[in-house]
Amino acid sequence: MRFCFHDEMQAVRMDPAEEPPSILWGLDPLFSAFARLYVRDILEMTESIQVPGIYFYNLHPIYKVDVLGTVVYKREREDFFCYGVDDSTGVINCLCWKSELLKEEQEESRKAVKSIGDGAWGGFDAVAELKKLKEAERQRCHLDIGDLIRVRGTVKTSRQQREIMASTYYKVDDPVMAVQISWMMEVPQLYRQCYDKQPNTASDSGISSLSKATNILKDFLKQKSVSRFRPYDVQDLLQPLIPSVPQTGSTADQAQQDSGGSSALRPVLRQTAPAAARHGEEPVAGPSACQQLRQLLKEALQTLQDDGVIYRKVKSQDEAYLVTERDKDLIMAVKDVIREDCRREKYLEKGCHVLHILSAVRQRYSPNVSRAALELVLRLLECDSNIISTSENHYTVV
Repeated sequence: MRFCFHDEMQAVRMDPAEEPPSILWGLDPLFSAFARLYVRDILEMTESIQVPGIYFYNLHPIYKVDVLGTVVYKREREDFFCYGVDDSTGVINCLCWKSELLKEEQEESRKAVKSIGDGAWGGFDAVAELKKLKEAERQRCHLDIGDLIRVRGTVKTSRQQREIMASTYYKVDDPVMAVQISWMMEVPQLYRQCYDKQPNTASDSGISSLSKATNILKDFLKQKSVSRFRPYDVQDLLQPLIPSVPQTGSTADQAQQDSGGSSALRPVLRQTAPAAARHGEEPVAGPSACQQLRQLLKEALQTLQDDGVIYRKVKSQDEAYLVTERDKDLIMAVKDVIREDCRREKYLEKGCHVLHILSAVRQRYSPNVSRAALELVLRLLECDSNIISTSENHYTVV
């Protein structure tokens, strides 16, 4: 088997001082999962200085792996097999214990055969059937050089050699290479989406900066009853998440002069200050820090749009956002669509489907209304008893 793996698979060598504290390891989903790593990465992982037997790949704590490869050597002992598994990136020794349960079943089967006797009813040959079962079990557990094997187990270091102590292993029958092709497609995706990304466990609460930023904006919009705002109105709220960003007077002044939203926005712009200023230190401005702040704000606003909390009625250079649950015009437009269309014979009995309402609102009010925003408005109208849901996705007037 030969894998084509992505160029970014080389793990960054971790400084022992950068090792995250063990109390945070459980916050990383990879800690309790079987990581599908390449053999080369398993061999090069850094072992923890806090807990032996735990290894790190890009700061992800890992002790269980899942490997698919070809058997290139084997050794058999009384109680276990040793298989050398090659996935084309490296070869690792896999210690596969022989099944004790199989031995017990063999002893019990002998006793059962004696009790059955030679005169089995209906010509059923119990001895022959047991032999077939044992042979099938042996074929699954005993592999030869060149066979495809899948191994799941814990990573260990024995005699300065990295190896896998298998908890599950079996021979993979793959005559048309369907399993190997699927594996070759899935593993690079896991690397790009998970393994090569830094974990979020560095936070003291385990919550990512994006989640914190989203919650800060949600709380502010709710507490201040903001119905309309622009990005620079709320940008300073996220500065505590990036302490190196200095408070710029020009940004605050521009926000106060140009903001068309609630007057409650203005005092907030003066209340937030960077950590450096609060400690009496001179704030240091840096382009990278400012870019991080703008990027974090952009992602937080996009998350709020995806959730339907805010939306843009008109996409123009004036980047103004409307808060969905406080946009009276949008609520009235949705109510009018349902009231008018439910009079039609087509929707008289069951009501209007949510997709029909969404299409009508986009035509009559704004093409930028998302389904998430519409569903939020529908829930508000239903809570106020203005409409009722006749089924999962159909609504009609009361």
